[in-house]
Amino acid sequence: MPEGLISGLLLNGANAGQTVTLAQAKNWQPQQGLLWLHFDYKHKKSAHWLTQLCQLPKLESEALLMQDTRPRVVRAGTGWLLALRGINLNPQAAPEDMVSIRLYMDEQRIISTCSRQLFSIQALQQAIMAGDGPQSSGEFLLSLCEQLTSRHIDFIDQLEDRLAQLEEQSLSAPRATLQNNVAALRRQSVSVRRYLAPQREAYIKLLSDGFTLFDAPQKRIFSEVSNTLIRGIEDLDAIRDRAMVTQEELLNRQTEALNQRLYFLALISAIFLPLSFLTGLLGVNITGIPGADNPWAFVIFCGFLLLLVGGQLWLFYRFRWL
Repeated sequence: MPEGLISGLLLNGANAGQTVTLAQAKNWQPQQGLLWLHFDYKHKKSAHWLTQLCQLPKLESEALLMQDTRPRVVRAGTGWLLALRGINLNPQAAPEDMVSIRLYMDEQRIISTCSRQLFSIQALQQAIMAGDGPQSSGEFLLSLCEQLTSRHIDFIDQLEDRLAQLEEQSLSAPRATLQNNVAALRRQSVSVRRYLAPQREAYIKLLSDGFTLFDAPQKRIFSEVSNTLIRGIEDLDAIRDRAMVTQEELLNRQTEALNQRLYFLALISAIFLPLSFLTGLLGVNITGIPGADNPWAFVIFCGFLLLLVGGQLWLFYRFRWL
């Protein structure tokens, strides 16, 4: 990656689909075609290129270099500043640790920054180099949002499938394992919704009359993309609620099982309490213990204890304690 530039491409014009180096970007003119420069915002040279090469004002440059962002759309001079989030599909990464992409867009150029690999950006780059990519800033943003939303919905569908499996396993699998899995799934849904909710608001703002990069057909298509995201957020809410119900059900079953064990122990204690009293009383080593000189005393005493246990069990059954 030379000097913080991840990729540079021309989206339309005679050289559409061709890559652009930093040296070529320095001499770029709007008549050559729509320019897209994609930087790594963590690279130490990126700030220099944003201000010197791209000639962005300080406010826009700082917005593209921010470490932590939440999805938003704001007007910036003749262009627009956007921050969007995509599912993290990188190897060994948590999908809910969403990747942020920041963009500055106007009619002649697109400048984006990102630090981690985002598959939606890769798909756009491949389509552009294959000659099948977007031809305008509005089309670029529409394609990017379609890519992001499609992967959001795929991940939400995976969460729904996992939750359905956990609900089925709740009848047979160990409760401790299930509780951990359900809790992890619930945390994922909450983490993803944390970013998708403001992204929904950003999509709604993009549909407003003030956003000038979309034409009428693109706005109609983007309306469907926005509705898809809204349905995905509603599904996330349903997943969160279902996971909560599943957790409560597992907790109730665990509490019920504990109560049954405690009840059984209480019955055992109730049975052996009088037996312990009698055996302790007759076990006192003093003169006058009844039956001390009778060879049948022990047998008679054991028989009495058996009758006592039988009487207790009959009473427990009669009072429906068993």
